[in-house]
Amino acid sequence: MASRREGMPAWFDIIGRLGNAPFITVGSLRGRARGIGNEFLTTLDVRFASREKAVLSQLEIGTGIIPGCGGIQRLVQLTGRSRALEIITSGEDYDADTAALYGWVNRAVPDAELDAVVDRFARRIASFDTDALRAVKEIVNEEAPLHSPDDLAATHQRFAGLLARDFVQQRLQLSAKASPEAIYDLELNMGERLGPRG
Repeated sequence: MASRREGMPAWFDIIGRLGNAPFITVGSLRGRARGIGNEFLTTLDVRFASREKAVLSQLEIGTGIIPGCGGIQRLVQLTGRSRALEIITSGEDYDADTAALYGWVNRAVPDAELDAVVDRFARRIASFDTDALRAVKEIVNEEAPLHSPDDLAATHQRFAGLLARDFVQQRLQLSAKASPEAIYDLELNMGERLGPRG
């Protein structure tokens, strides 16, 4: 893999390495994966989510920006064009069952079973031949190519331009001054609280 591009966050190197790693990456979500957390989750090869506790979102639109770290590209690849547009332009929170239906996660699993399901899957694939697993991942990556560093850099530049706008910076500064109670409420209900600017 090429070295990190000048001026680009190390994040792009990390996700590139994960996508091209010679092993299968597995994610287990029991909580919230919003914004860059969701972008990390979608970088993984296989994802399982707690039916009762998982919340997924690309919330950036509610603050006047866009997903800038590969979330747009990966959601289009995982869910298809229309569902990716729904997820990204609504900025809403999605539950695990909807995420599984959309292809965003592989499976929604009852929370009490999540660890066992993930552990069984990981142990099972770890017991198989590493050369065969590597070959499968390489072939899948050829059939559904990962996005090029140039594509991701172009999206990140658009993200940075939107982030630099005055009204976005003002909203971020206001958020930083919020009370602990307001911040907690925002974290729990972000999909509802981030709305059109008024």
